[in-house]
Amino acid sequence: MQAAVVDSLGQPPRYDSFADPQPKDGEALIRVRAAGLHPVVKAMASGSHYAASGELPAIPGVDGVGTLEDGTRVFFGGARKPFGTMCELTVAPRARCLPLPAGLDDAQAAAIVNPGMSAWLSLKERAGLARGETVLILGATGVAGHLAVQAARHMGAVRVIGAGRNVDSLKGENIDAVIGLTGPEEQVREAFAAEAANGVDVVIDFLWGRPAELLLEALAKGFRPDRARTTRWVEVGESAGKTIILPGSTLRSIDLRMLGSGLGSVSLQAVFNAVSTLLETAAEGGMRVDVVPVPLKDVEAAWAREEKGRRIVFMPQM
Repeated sequence: MQAAVVDSLGQPPRYDSFADPQPKDGEALIRVRAAGLHPVVKAMASGSHYAASGELPAIPGVDGVGTLEDGTRVFFGGARKPFGTMCELTVAPRARCLPLPAGLDDAQAAAIVNPGMSAWLSLKERAGLARGETVLILGATGVAGHLAVQAARHMGAVRVIGAGRNVDSLKGENIDAVIGLTGPEEQVREAFAAEAANGVDVVIDFLWGRPAELLLEALAKGFRPDRARTTRWVEVGESAGKTIILPGSTLRSIDLRMLGSGLGSVSLQAVFNAVSTLLETAAEGGMRVDVVPVPLKDVEAAWAREEKGRRIVFMPQM
């Protein structure tokens, strides 16, 4: 079969031949129709992600859309190594193959589940978002951030605030306030402080680094004893920095619960249990991502392409 093949960590995969997989007991043979190029896929292919095995050669990809031998169209994950999802054929546990709703096309399904689950699990499972609460999304202008905006609104948030760099990308979203992160720090502080004064129930953080420091500072300075409320901060990504400086005085000034959301904090089974709900929501139009379909044969050229709020999906049959 033909596949995207990683021969060297840190280098883009090349389009090449690879041995066909042979299913074992409990596995399904899947003809792949679409596979999303998610940030975690790039990180694992480079060897920088904590879940990367480093075994080469290998096919990248953590999930995808395909058809079973009986023609059933499914979303699947957990492909057996070294077979990933960016290939013509792969094998995955039958228990992790979920039938797709008829109203959801291949590319949209392949693009939305990974970032959508990042948003959905952080809001639903980790933060426990309740109707009528206020959510601030740090990194709202990325793909996962856009979906977090949509998910928060779908779950009944009364106020949704988005902070990010490419604020123009949020013009089409149902959002109450937008905070740009490209201006002077004092300007960003003031914008965060204005929201902190009104109270923030949930922070979904895809950025960490300096933006997180500024927001924590604003939450601490905005403290009002007569209006104290618990803020649940869910750390999801670190695209703005791997570490932060967190003074003890900040923690003493906020009723803060800080959590993480990822495979170490949410079980793989819990993730798959929520996927069906996400797929149905997407099929009904409740969540959607901007997709860029790319033929799999162009994987090497497209690997490093900047997405800017869109998600590249490789299509083996395109």
